[in-house]
Amino acid sequence: MPTEASTCSCIRQMHKEEGRLQQQQRSHHELRQEIGHKGALVGALRSSLKEKERHFLEELKRRSHRTAMLNGELQKQTEAAAHLSFQLHTAKQKLQHQQRRRQAAAGADKPLPCASSQPPAYGGSPPAVKPKRRGGAGLSSCLRAERARECVPRERVTGPEEPTAMPDPAVFLYPCRPAAWPRHAHRRVPQGADGGEGPHKPDQGDPAGRLVAASPIATAAATEGKAE
Repeated sequence: MPTEASTCSCIRQMHKEEGRLQQQQRSHHELRQEIGHKGALVGALRSSLKEKERHFLEELKRRSHRTAMLNGELQKQTEAAAHLSFQLHTAKQKLQHQQRRRQAAAGADKPLPCASSQPPAYGGSPPAVKPKRRGGAGLSSCLRAERARECVPRERVTGPEEPTAMPDPAVFLYPCRPAAWPRHAHRRVPQGADGGEGPHKPDQGDPAGRLVAASPIATAAATEGKAE
C-alpha cells in the first residue's frame, strides 16, 4: 500500500535526521568542551598576568622610593661637599694672606746685604736659575728688588762707562837705552860726492822720532851682541 511505503520512507528520513542531529550535538559538545578548556587557559593567563603586573607595580614603587631616598642623600652629600669646599677655599685664602703678611714683615725687618761692585766670577757654568715663587712672594720680591737696587753702585745701575781710546803701544815696544845712545848717536854717514848730508838725527823730545831712532840702535846692539 502506498501509505505504508510513504510512512516507511518518512521513518527512514526521520532516523537519518535524528542521527545527523545527534552528530551535530556531539560536535557542539566537543566544541563547548574545547571552548571551556580554552576559557580556563585564558583565565589562568589573565590571573598570571595580573599577578605579574601587581609584582611589577610593587617593584616599581619600591625602586622609585629607593631612588627618591638616594636622590635625597646625594643632594645632602652635594651640599656638604660644597660647604666643605667653601670652607677649604676660605682657609686657603686666610693662610695665603697670613703668609704674605709674615713674608712682608720678615722682608721689612731683615735688611739685605749690599751687593759688591765686582760681579762674582763663576767657575764653570752659571748658577741654576731658581723658579720664581708666585702668590705671597710678590710683595717681598718687590721690596727686596728695591733694597738691592739701592745697595748696588750707581755705575752698575746706569750701565758701563764710555769706552776710552787705547793708548799707543809703540811707546812700549822699544824702550830707550841711555847707555847705548852716546855710543851710536854721533855716527854719521860720509858725505857723498854731491856734498849731501848724512841722515837727519831725530828730535829726542818727539816720541815718534825717539822710536825711529831707537829702532836702529836696538838693531845695532843686537848685531854687536851676536858678533861678540
